Order: sequence, then C-alpha cells, then structure tokens
Amino acid sequence: MDCRRELQRPGKMGNAKSLSSQKACSKFLPEEQAEVDRLFDALSSNKGGSATGTFSLEALKFTEELVASVVHVLTHRHELRGWTRRKSTASPTSVQAMTAQLLSEMKFQDGHKLLGSQFLDQVCDQTVIEDWVFHVPHVGMFLSVVIHRGLCLLSSALDLSTLVPECHVGPGQPLESTLDVLSVIYLNSHLAVEQRHRWRLLFSTQLHGQSFSQLCGHITHQGPCLLVLEDRDGHVFGGFASCSWEVKPQFQGDKRCFLFSISPSMATYMPTGYNDHFMYLNHGQQTMPNGLGMGGQHHYFGLWVAADFGKGHSKAKPTCTTYNSPQLSAQEDFQFDKMEVWGLGDLLESDLVKNKKSILDSNLEAQSLLEISGRTRHSEGLREVPDDD
Repeated sequence: MDCRRELQRPGKMGNAKSLSSQKACSKFLPEEQAEVDRLFDALSSNKGGSATGTFSLEALKFTEELVASVVHVLTHRHELRGWTRRKSTASPTSVQAMTAQLLSEMKFQDGHKLLGSQFLDQVCDQTVIEDWVFHVPHVGMFLSVVIHRGLCLLSSALDLSTLVPECHVGPGQPLESTLDVLSVIYLNSHLAVEQRHRWRLLFSTQLHGQSFSQLCGHITHQGPCLLVLEDRDGHVFGGFASCSWEVKPQFQGDKRCFLFSISPSMATYMPTGYNDHFMYLNHGQQTMPNGLGMGGQHHYFGLWVAADFGKGHSKAKPTCTTYNSPQLSAQEDFQFDKMEVWGLGDLLESDLVKNKKSILDSNLEAQSLLEISGRTRHSEGLREVPDDD
C-alpha cells in the first residue's frame, strides 16, 4: 500500500481515491475533521520552501500521539489478546519509551540520530521522513492499525496476530504482568515469526513464589523463552533464550540470544561474537556458580539471577562482552521481587518428550539405591511442571 496516496487529505485531492476517502471521512464530527486537517497541514507544510518539501521535527511530536492511539485502538477493538490484567492502556513511561525508540531509528544524511529532544527543532527533507515511515516496521504498522482498525477509512484484512501475541496463562491463574502491551509489541517484533503468535507463561514470582528451584522446574525443556525482571528501582529488563534451558554447569544457547531493556528505555543488545557465553543455568553444584546468567563470564554476567533468589547483578564496564549491553539494572548489584518467564510459540514434540518424568520419579527402588550410595539427586524438583501449566 502506498500510504502517500491512501492518506491524502480528503477534500483537497481530485482523484477517485480521495473521493472515496472523503466519503469515509464524512463520518467525522466537525471537531474531529478539524484535527485531521490540522495534522495533514502540519505534516505537509513546506517551511523551507524547497521543491522537495521540508518538515520540522516539531511536527513529528505526533509520534507520541500515534503510539498512544495504537494502544487505545487495540483496547477499544478488543485486540489486546489477553494483555489486559495489569494495564488496559500503556503507561505514559511506556508510550514515551516507545516514541523515543521509534524516533531513534530515523536516519539523517549526516549520520546523526535523535537523542532526547535535542534535534526536535531540526528541519529534515521529505526523503528522510519517507524512509522512516516506509522502512521502520513499527511506524508503518502503527499507522495501519490506526487507519484500518481505528478510523476504519479503508477496508482491510489486517492481521494483528504477529503484532500482539496471544497471552496464555493457566486457567484460574490471574496475572498482573510486568509487561504492558507496548512492551510486548516491542519484544515480539524481535522474535522469529513462528514465535510471535503465542506467549505461554512458564514462571512468575507472583504465582510460583520466590524460589530458584521452582524457576528451574518451570523453564527447563520449554523451548525458546523470554525472561523479564523488574528491579526494586523500577528498571525492567531481561533476555531472550533461543533454545530450551537445561540445568548444567556449562554455557548453552547460540547467537540468536539477546538482552534487552524495557524501562527506562527500550533497546535490544545482540551478540558481538566475542564469546559464546549466551546462556547459563546451574543449581546444586559446589564448584561452579549456581544461578541463571546471560552474557559476560562467571561472577561478571551481563544479566545474573542468583540461586539465592531475589538477588542478581548486571555488570558492564563499559559493556557486556557477549552482548555489548550496558548495565541493565539501576544498581550493578540489584534486588528484585518480580520475575516472569514466557515460552514462545508452540512447544515442540522433542521438548514435550524431555518434559516427561524421569524414571527415577516413578522408580522407588532406584531412588533408594541412590540414597544408600550417598548420591544426591540434584534434579529433584527441577524437571516436573504441574499438569495445569
């Protein structure tokens, strides 16, 4: 779809497409029509007087209104797909973080990027705006959501299943997620297509308590997943695990893994290739660190959750060697009460097989032999996930 044609201001163009748009827009109230006119005037003004047209970035402050409108439309059209328990609308902080992230992807000819509001008074030409609208996926998608689902200007079979994943939480398990819908949309866009349609809650401190054993038992052999933490200072961050977690004293994962920040800013941090320390999960060992880590090295992880649950660290001086990420938490050594882990897409049959009970869980004689020999079953309680999950 050529948005430059489809979004022509009604009443000011003479072709058939603008006439059809005018008919659709006749449903606007006078004050709504005036607001539409004002928006088109702001975006199409030619303050620089050049033939190609220039735009003041002051006009692009509408980006924040666009982001907030998307959440409003999704809520009004009942398209949140289960992400409603904590916040039916995105918080102002989330709207601002998404706005800043979108504007940061604008490419200027001299190579600089928008940082905060320092370039909002800068003038840029039409090609910069067009490149931003047509090549930054969220901008085009957000416009489509508002036009097709919100204003109902154009008939379309717009598929939102890959924009907002289905939120699957076990029956009878109400959840106030750390993530709002904008955070989910942002993270979902960085996943493989087959992982975007459905998120399965694997673990939540709200539902499963402050227990590292519970964490291990719920997230192992569950396929790719996202883990999200909120520290006690309000920073929200986490990591994407590209393959199933396994409890073992070695690094695991691959270069599809990444770390991310949601608050106070939205950003993703991809592997640098410096090492392969993508994922680490260990429990019950005396000679190796016990906890969950991503990036960096032992005792100096980009993200670390200690087996002494509720504590962790994010060390980066100046950045994590594995992911080039800065310090994600407010304090290098942080404390947290909120943690969630989401399984992505559908669980593969190979992972379902691994989730079945070990023979030791049903063979009392084998268990007794282990106990008589003095060996410890470190895996006890780590594999089994309750049936209702």
